[in-house]
Amino acid sequence: MISIVIPIYNEEENLPMLHERLTKCAPEWKDDYEIVLVNDGSFDRSPEILKELAANDHHVKVVSFSRNFGHQAAISAGIDYAMGDAVVIMDGDLQDPPEELHRFLEKWREGYEVVYAIRTKRKEHFFKRLAYKIFYRILRWISDINIPLDSGDFCVMDRKVVNVLKREMPEKFRFVRGLRAYAGFKQAGVKYERHSRAAGEVKYTFRKLLGLALDGIFNFSTFPLRLATYLGLTLAIPSFLVGAFFIVHRIFDFEVFGYSPSDTPGLATLAVGMFFLFGIILIILGIVGEYIGRIFYEIKGRPFYVVDEVLNSDPDKPA
Repeated sequence: MISIVIPIYNEEENLPMLHERLTKCAPEWKDDYEIVLVNDGSFDRSPEILKELAANDHHVKVVSFSRNFGHQAAISAGIDYAMGDAVVIMDGDLQDPPEELHRFLEKWREGYEVVYAIRTKRKEHFFKRLAYKIFYRILRWISDINIPLDSGDFCVMDRKVVNVLKREMPEKFRFVRGLRAYAGFKQAGVKYERHSRAAGEVKYTFRKLLGLALDGIFNFSTFPLRLATYLGLTLAIPSFLVGAFFIVHRIFDFEVFGYSPSDTPGLATLAVGMFFLFGIILIILGIVGEYIGRIFYEIKGRPFYVVDEVLNSDPDKPA
């Protein structure tokens, strides 16, 4: 069976079209299927539409959160409730076209346990495309694991990979594409053109995208912590040399660029140096704080999502 996991947040305009296109494409998959729609605290008509879909189509399973927990938490919940031998992750705004799904499933049937999408084109404005491109390359450069370039959440995962994500990766700050890469197994990329939203407003605001980017960087790289050491060494050596120079300059009272110590008391140099070094210190403290904050949330052990209702669920939810 194929499970298609789709996080939903205020997608009332896209839901009917999404269901129609998935149902139309289903015969190409040549397997039984379920559509796991995770309602991530929607406050438009999405909950009502989801109930209608579940009532009229036994293939539709709806998992509703008690509030909005975020895109990555919704994907994780869908993975938890999916029963399929292969689990598909895709967005609910139809930027990931259902018509491309059969290509991913063909690769899975060839023996690949993770088949991820590689975005060759994005129908979004220039600055957003540029930001994505820069982020993925920075993440690839500093990450402790190999995360494929320009790969999003759109993918197919074999049941053995899904079981690893469910049972052995309990962290609260989820970056699913990173967890997928960390799990390993036999992986392959499939190129596709990412479409624009079918309808409605973009739900991933700049703040949410920034949060996702920080989760990807801080969850899969210790480079920012090492960067503090590199900055310290880089600044300490020239600071020591400059300090030694000023001591000699003051003792021997010689002119530099036509000025002697008596002409230049050094207040400007001191002020600039202090502000610069304090700025670096605050940046380093911020980086350390990001890691400490994540440790704080992890050790509390709170669930990263709370389910309010499940429709068309199997009697026994898998562990």
